[in-house]
Amino acid sequence: MKPNVYVYILIMAVVTYLIRMLPMVLVRKEIQNTTIKSFLYYVPYVTLSVMTFPAILSATNSVISAAAGFVVAIAAAIKGFSLFKIAIFACVTVFILEMFI
Repeated sequence: MKPNVYVYILIMAVVTYLIRMLPMVLVRKEIQNTTIKSFLYYVPYVTLSVMTFPAILSATNSVISAAAGFVVAIAAAIKGFSLFKIAIFACVTVFILEMFI
């Protein structure tokens, strides 16, 4: 039995449409619950983190150098450096460790 690609595309389109349409139809008034509001506030940050972290660990030849670069980037961010400096520190850390590992 040969699968029909158009059926799969139609199912994906319906599911995508429902995911976007149902909240607008079911939730008509402003959300008052502070727990739900705070949860919805942090969803984009969590999603970005979940997509970025595995890419960081698989971007180099060694997981050790990637993890070290990540730790240096976190430390530099906590210190308050600019995004450009954080990227430079992390890249230099990974470069140096890749030379020895």
